[in-house]
Amino acid sequence: MTLIKYLNLIATILLFSTAFTMAQENRSKRFERIEAEKVAFITKELNLTPSEAQKFFPIYNQYYKEISNLRHEKRDRKSQNLRSQKLPGNSLNPTNRDVLAFDAKELEVKKIYRKRFANVIGQARASQFFEVEEEFRNYLMRQLQHRRRDKENE
Repeated sequence: MTLIKYLNLIATILLFSTAFTMAQENRSKRFERIEAEKVAFITKELNLTPSEAQKFFPIYNQYYKEISNLRHEKRDRKSQNLRSQKLPGNSLNPTNRDVLAFDAKELEVKKIYRKRFANVIGQARASQFFEVEEEFRNYLMRQLQHRRRDKENE
């Protein structure tokens, strides 16, 4: 009887690990598809030549990594504050919740990268990039809302 329980446990673990791996692959493929769509969107909207795109996107990837790190740090700090709020006797530490400090850091990163982008694509398109990036985010949000509505209507 213990052998059967043991085999059932192993089968269950294998089933869940396979499902988890497939979900990860799906997320990975979805992320790759979104990234490819973003590159195409930015290239089209900024009217990048192949040569400009080849120089622009390595700089963009550095920018994206820095901005993502800042946003993760901001999110982590926020969740850390929410957890500490729930503990008895804890009051909020205003220095930990300084959203403006994160926004200022983000603005500084954007200023630095606007200059780097301008060296490749010119000042006007470098400034336009931030609008294009926001347009793409809005486009993704609309797509997500449409999918959710479609699922609800099924």
